[in-house]
Amino acid sequence: MEQIKARSAPRHLGKLFMVLSAFLTATGQLFWKWGHANLLYMGIGFICYGLGAILMIKSFSLEKLSVAYPLMCISYIVALFYGDFFLDEPLTLQKLAAVALLGIGVTLTSYEK
Repeated sequence: MEQIKARSAPRHLGKLFMVLSAFLTATGQLFWKWGHANLLYMGIGFICYGLGAILMIKSFSLEKLSVAYPLMCISYIVALFYGDFFLDEPLTLQKLAAVALLGIGVTLTSYEK
């Protein structure tokens, strides 16, 4: 009998899934914010958040937890910009500095040789 070789996932697929998960969960939360007066938006928010959860689970199956999970903080960055662009929340120098520190921390935490 011939042995079938298992196909391995591309090297950074788990990280990509976690970044997409972060984007989808932040998007879902934005729609929930809008959805307090519109049930359609609330439903779209649940769909985005659910897809984000599925991608997070898949990411955990492909990547180390210590590498994948810190990437979830990208959702904070996305939410900050959503607040500025869609909700007219001010984007201050202090918030931008915090985003820069988050980015540095995520990069250092998820980097592997």
